[in-house]
Amino acid sequence: MHVDGDSIKVTFQDGTHTTCPPQTPVRELLPAPATPNGLHYLGALVNNDVVSLSYPLEVDSRVRFLTMADSHGWRIYRRTAAYLLAMAARKLYPEARLRVEHSLGSAFYCNFEVEGASCVIEETLKHIEEYMHKIVAQALPIERRKIFFSDAIKHFREQKQDDKYNLLRFRNPPKIVVYRCGDFLDLAHGPLADNTAAVPHFRLISYPPGFVIQMPEPKIAPTIPPFEPQPHLFNIFQEYKQWGRVLGVRTVGDLNEISARREIDEFIHIAEAFHEKKLGSIADMIAEHRDRLRWILIAGPSSSGKTTFAKRLAVHLRVNGLRPITISVDDYFVDREKTPRAEDGQPDYENIATIDLDLLNDHLQRLDRGQEVEVPHFNFARGRREYKGRRVQLTADQMVIIEGIHSLNPRLTEALPAERKFRIYVNALTQLNLDNNNRISTTDNRLVRRMVRDNMFRGNDALKTLAMWPNVRRGEKKWVFPFQQQADIAFNSALDYELAVLKPMVEPLLAEVKPYHEQYADARRLLELLSNFVSVPAGPVPPISILREFIGRSGFRY
Repeated sequence: MHVDGDSIKVTFQDGTHTTCPPQTPVRELLPAPATPNGLHYLGALVNNDVVSLSYPLEVDSRVRFLTMADSHGWRIYRRTAAYLLAMAARKLYPEARLRVEHSLGSAFYCNFEVEGASCVIEETLKHIEEYMHKIVAQALPIERRKIFFSDAIKHFREQKQDDKYNLLRFRNPPKIVVYRCGDFLDLAHGPLADNTAAVPHFRLISYPPGFVIQMPEPKIAPTIPPFEPQPHLFNIFQEYKQWGRVLGVRTVGDLNEISARREIDEFIHIAEAFHEKKLGSIADMIAEHRDRLRWILIAGPSSSGKTTFAKRLAVHLRVNGLRPITISVDDYFVDREKTPRAEDGQPDYENIATIDLDLLNDHLQRLDRGQEVEVPHFNFARGRREYKGRRVQLTADQMVIIEGIHSLNPRLTEALPAERKFRIYVNALTQLNLDNNNRISTTDNRLVRRMVRDNMFRGNDALKTLAMWPNVRRGEKKWVFPFQQQADIAFNSALDYELAVLKPMVEPLLAEVKPYHEQYADARRLLELLSNFVSVPAGPVPPISILREFIGRSGFRY
């Protein structure tokens, strides 16, 4: 341990080290403003915590500088680009309201409203984009500051930024962290780049009724890939955003106000009723084509609520006079020692080769012919496929629900005729924002779900779930997301109130992740996100809610 009061020791990623006086900003240790291939340094990982380049070093530290090619740096880049967008929109169109609403691939979908009506035109976008590039060219400093709580409240009220004022209403720290660039001030929801010149790569593209701001992806940075519209996801978001407008719940501040008014129970019932209505309409759609359809395929990424969705859909199909049976793809896993390996040598559980495709397709083909098959059961404790005498034979009027992350991949059910399939994509796509220009990551929403479920039902602590998550995400991008556009319909399993319910369950788990753990940065980020929510008790959550799959006491058996 270094105890010299006049200097601290800094160790870099390559093992080299230096000394510097206490309170030295991280930026003073940078070898250059950018890497040799032109990627700007955006922040740093200091003792496993993501910080801005203005962060003052106070103790002996391990430092790794971040660019957009790193997942932590990529978040800084996207957050800073959204900051510049908000800054430009407010400067050019002070009476308008910008909303950075949700992600679409490598882009953020945004809306631009005047008096509640969308006003996006090509000339507007061109004007904003030109101003953003002007800001970048000026290399303006973005300063991280702490201001007195009452000064923050006063500023956002005077600027008529009710979204930020409402967020602060339910917090009471003595100081508020903000970022300032010129006369533009915004709440800090994570580190930003310390200079506008660090975020030169973006483009604005019209996407009615709003637009998207597109940015590079880590693997190909700084290249911006072609924008690929995702109509299924976009339509879901639009529907849920409209629902949020009707109920007056678009930001976390709005949700907290409902809790403060003791109206959260009613809101939970409304949110669940909306799910029920969507499930009923999907079941009606399937029933209308009962003469043609037999195979209902349900796919989605980890912790999207596929299993509960499948169980609830089966109930609705029975209401329509149908008699569905359910087959879980998980029961066709290969034995554990046959699981394919990822590049790092770890088991690749997201790979479609984890499924015995030959056996599954043989069984599906025989069932389609009216033959009887014995469906296996996968024993996760032993890592083996077993047979427990479950024999299945379909009658002419029966349907089969097949649920699993690969269900939309044509290889999984290639033995079945395409015209007899109905494909459903399930994901948790939260429509809530922290405030108008700071969104909540749908991936973080699923990660919080998974941490609670893994701890409650699988005995995993938060550290283990966080360590597994990068491999899960890589698998989703390769094996799940490419097939989402093949769905006949999509279902959003997110519930606007869920993070408020999950908060008291996951905060103690995240607190066990310490600064000496590699996953500390993610734990800190999630704790900061959850700090914006007023906690909500789980009691009013119905037993058939999708959320019960993760928090327990479900009315279904799993």
